[in-house]
Amino acid sequence: MAASRQSQAPGAIASAAATAKLLEKKKEYEAVAALERASAQFLKRIEDLGEDFDVIADAGIVHGQVLEQWPNMFRILSLFLSQREQHAADADENASVPTTGERLVRVPIEELRQAEGKSDAA
Repeated sequence: MAASRQSQAPGAIASAAATAKLLEKKKEYEAVAALERASAQFLKRIEDLGEDFDVIADAGIVHGQVLEQWPNMFRILSLFLSQREQHAADADENASVPTTGERLVRVPIEELRQAEGKSDAA
């Protein structure tokens, strides 16, 4: 019986060593798989950040175009205000000096048509 115990012992030791090695490889594989998942998540986040930066860059271009137009807007507003002031000054001068021939007159077209209709009927 002693001989049979010795023959099983080296196999059990080899089996235990193989099991330990297998467990070590499983842990190593799980660590590599976890690293791969973390890398994939990191890549996804970086890609999302890249898209966000593209949107921010496009918004910056639009803001730049709007800011570029402000000097033109102020120039146009200044021209409008100066013309309005000039027009008001001209209106004041024209009000003090009456001009001949510039008068609004209401022409009674309906009454003229009725008068023509009566004269034609008579």
